[in-house]
This record gives sequence, structure tokens and C-alpha cells, in this order.
Amino acid sequence: MTTDTLFRERRSTLEDFDFGPETAAVFDDMLDRSIPLYREIQRMIGEIAADFATPGSRVVDLGCSTGNTLLTVDRAVTVPVRLVGVDSSAAMLRQAEDKFRREGLHNGYEVVCRDLADETPVHDASVVIMAWTLQFIRPLHRDRVIRDIARGLRDDGCVLLIEKMSSENSRLNRFFIRSHLEFKRRHGYSDLEIAQKRESLENVLIPYHENENRELLLRNGFTACETFFRWYNFCGILAVK
Repeated sequence: MTTDTLFRERRSTLEDFDFGPETAAVFDDMLDRSIPLYREIQRMIGEIAADFATPGSRVVDLGCSTGNTLLTVDRAVTVPVRLVGVDSSAAMLRQAEDKFRREGLHNGYEVVCRDLADETPVHDASVVIMAWTLQFIRPLHRDRVIRDIARGLRDDGCVLLIEKMSSENSRLNRFFIRSHLEFKRRHGYSDLEIAQKRESLENVLIPYHENENRELLLRNGFTACETFFRWYNFCGILAVK
């Protein structure tokens, strides 16, 4: 695993964060050091997917990046499914396919290079996963994306939405952000790295409140949703069609 040093050196100008080749090369390390309880969340995704997956259906990971979640699901499900990884970054998908070939998958798979703001390729799915993906889609497209997911799900199918969320209370929001920054320090990021990455994400990552995400799901085809994970400003919601 290549160590993330993308923001270690001071930059005179900071461009918006992107998911190109430089990011893809260090993304697994970035995930481990930036997302609290990342490996436990992956385990939970596999556990939930195994419960909802139906034989012959698709399990779709929207924003699959380097393929970690599909590997987890492949090992967890006990019925034959088709794994589909969708990402707008060709560099991320190359990393995912290399990983699949290296580690092997029990189920058939395909990867699709697609911008979800243009099209959300979901059909005949029993499980759809959006892990830290919706927050990078502009808000004006989010209702359409969730509607497309609901339409492409089998009855009783589910979506797992994991996001970095904002709090409706400004004091609590500041506390949650501060706690997350301290998490990053504990995992070896310097104050300069944290500040530069945060600035590069400012116009790219647009979080919703937890209630906004619940309402988004319920008004676009889902009948019930519950929070299955919460760590300060990180939240996982399970919604059922």
C-alpha cells in the first residue's frame, strides 16, 4: 500500500480535489487514515449485503474507487450475484481490476466508468452501495440519482448510504469536525496536510445533514431507513425499497 503524501509539501495554489491517477495510487492508505472505523464499516457493509442479496441479482457499488467494498461483499454473500463497480475515475477502476485479478472473486463482475450526475446505471439489483459517494454529487442531481437507484432495485432491495454529514447545530458541527481532524492527526497527517486537503475539498465535498439524507431517500422510492453506524460526523443509513 502506497503512503498518502499528496498534501505533504506546501502548495502555492490548491486545485479542487480530484480522483485521478495520483489520488488512485494512494487511495487505500488515504481511506484507512481518514475514515474512522473504515474496516469495521466495510465488515458491516458485507454483513448487510449478505442479508439482502438475492440469487442472480446485482450488487452495485456506486463510486467503487479501488474495489475494497466489492471484495468485502464477494467474500460475505452466500448466494451467486453479479458484482458491478461504477466510478467516474478510470484510474480508480484500473486499481480495482488489478486488485480483483490479484485477489480473485467468487462472483462474476463488471466495472463501468460513468459519472453518476449523467447516468446512474442500476438495474435488477438487490443491494446498492454508496459509500462516501453522494457527498461528491452536486445537490441538484441527488434526487434523480436516488430515484434511479430505487427504480433499479428489486422489491425489498436496499441501499447503503455512508456519508460524511454536517450537523444542524453549529456548535456540535464544529466539535465533530474538530474530533475528525484530531483523528487524522493520530493517524500521521500533519496540520499542513490536513489544512491543504480540507481546502481542496471545500467546493467538491458538499455534505447534507442526516435528516436531509433521510428525507432524500424517503421521498424518492424508499419506504424505511435507519442509521446503522454513527461516529461524530460520519453516518451510515440503511434504506429499504
